[in-house]
Amino acid sequence: MRGLAQPQDQQLDCALDLMRRLPPQQIEKNLSDLIDLVPSLCEDLLSSVDQPLKIARDKQVGKDYLLCDYNRDGDSYRSPWTNKYEPPLADGAVPSDKLRRLEVEANQAFETYRELYFESGVCSVYLWDLDHGFAGVILIKKAGDTEKIKGCWDSIHVVEVQEKAQGKNAHYKLTSTVMLWLQTIKETSGTMNLGGSLTRQAETDSPVNESSPHIVNIGRMVEDMENKMRSTLDQIYFGKTKDVVNDLRSVSDLKQKMNQKAIADELLAKMQQGH
Repeated sequence: MRGLAQPQDQQLDCALDLMRRLPPQQIEKNLSDLIDLVPSLCEDLLSSVDQPLKIARDKQVGKDYLLCDYNRDGDSYRSPWTNKYEPPLADGAVPSDKLRRLEVEANQAFETYRELYFESGVCSVYLWDLDHGFAGVILIKKAGDTEKIKGCWDSIHVVEVQEKAQGKNAHYKLTSTVMLWLQTIKETSGTMNLGGSLTRQAETDSPVNESSPHIVNIGRMVEDMENKMRSTLDQIYFGKTKDVVNDLRSVSDLKQKMNQKAIADELLAKMQQGH
């Protein structure tokens, strides 16, 4: 970052670009280092950079929940299970009664989604009121830690819902971020780290009725988005790694591969002559 004398917008763009290229399992350390380097960017970086989700325990009901900026008020965090802040906060922001009922239903629905797709882990949903609708965030975290394999999946889905036509239709805008890292430790191959993050957006209009309530519409969008992002991450990280390894060390005999390539080139040439 040559740019301690650069305009602040350019510094922020450089900092965000750098954070996207650094390992996600070290986001907190790298973010802290960047803030130490350019203190004037502190607020912008903290609001712009998604960090790995942290887990807290609701002692009243004995369930875990996830922490993020969307359920934080000061130094306290609101539990989706009891709607109470920890440490206790008398005037903490909470959703309206109607939205709170939807939040409870959403947590139950996405808990089922988590069990189907992730088996273990933690999921939390938080909603808040807007002038012409509401917004919310769906958080999912699954971590694995064994002797030979470590890793973590963090997904953050922020959705904004604008209700139209007296609540019979709604416009949904979804912004999803997935942070994934894996580490394998084997005596034969040593230690290998894979990691990265991906952010995507989607918008759609859907009817709102008994057969297609908000939770169903949002759930469908989140499910489709996660499936697409998982496929993209698979292609980018695992597919590319496989290609690099195959280029470095061929699994099959090199002479055999050269013969196969020669046959393929010959077939291609004959097909082009035919046209």
